[in-house]
Amino acid sequence: MRAIWKGAIAFGLVNVPVKVYSATEDHDISLHQVHNADGGRIRYQRRCEVCSEVIDYSDIEKAYEEDGRTVILTKDELKSIPAENSHEIEVVQFVPSEQLEPMMFEKSYYLEPDSKSPKAYVLLRRALEDTDRVAIVQFALREKTRLGALRIKDDVLVLQSLLWPDEVREANFPALDTSIKISPQEREMSAALVESMAADFDPESFTDDYQVQLRTLIEAKLEQGESLDTEATFGVEAGEGGKGEVIDLMEALKRSLDKKRGGGAAAATGDSDEEEEEEEEPAKPARRASGARASSAAKSAESATTKSGTARSTTAKTTASKSTASKPAATKTSGTKAAASKTTAAKTAATKGTGTKTAAGKTTASKPAASKARKPA
Repeated sequence: MRAIWKGAIAFGLVNVPVKVYSATEDHDISLHQVHNADGGRIRYQRRCEVCSEVIDYSDIEKAYEEDGRTVILTKDELKSIPAENSHEIEVVQFVPSEQLEPMMFEKSYYLEPDSKSPKAYVLLRRALEDTDRVAIVQFALREKTRLGALRIKDDVLVLQSLLWPDEVREANFPALDTSIKISPQEREMSAALVESMAADFDPESFTDDYQVQLRTLIEAKLEQGESLDTEATFGVEAGEGGKGEVIDLMEALKRSLDKKRGGGAAAATGDSDEEEEEEEEPAKPARRASGARASSAAKSAESATTKSGTARSTTAKTTASKSTASKPAATKTSGTKAAASKTTAAKTAATKGTGTKTAAGKTTASKPAASKARKPA
């Protein structure tokens, strides 16, 4: 790396000489413009609007225009500004790191100790470590006075330039004033989706896919020339993207959770929910009196065909009592049979009316119970 600036950190009366290096670089593939007809390189020329001549960079000055008046500022005049000549990184405050707004961060620089004895450099680094704070500094770099944050990364002092407060725009959107109601189910579903995607940040696990695919395209173009087939190169149609906006928010959350969970657990949960709904379905109409009696009689009849004599006796008593409740005068054996038959028909109709799928089977099971009830009589 090559140092882009030299200066010193002013830490009270302590002076820390440093060299400044750019901590970041652009990894994008460099492309230039050409004429599509003949491939000729397109270059920009600094041409004067007055004399139409191409001007060398050394003959160019800067200017400011206001109300039709132009003020030309020469290089020497710009260098005469006191802040431009300063090579001091002045520490003005020590603040908690959480108070810094990430949106203000602009560019990062490594600071290397620039003296034979780096004791002052290590002392400042230890002071930041012990207090767990970030130093706010002011400095001038490349014809601009800057605000910065001085912190530690891997035992190296890092200077991060910050935007000035008036350079950060406020978010002023009408949509932010709109009242939106979020249901508890949507919040729970979104929280579950966040939890399913939770992980520790590992920047090495991410890749700039566009630059990788651009390199693939360039290499394929070098090999195949104008006969390049982009669909064969990338395996998808060129320009393939999203299919549209998902309107149903809950459906989108469910599909996202199914995708993160692999679909297996979600599918199993869905099946069990459907089974529970089917089991609970006959119980819902049980709020009606007729439906409750039909369900009770049907269950008693099923118990009579599978259990012992005690269960049969209980079923007979239940059938007889319900028959007596329907018609008190039916005390004889024939009357009991007729009442049981009518009661069975009524219960069968009630069971069908409530949507019971097995009404016919349960009605058939009730007949042997009624006939067996004649023996004790």
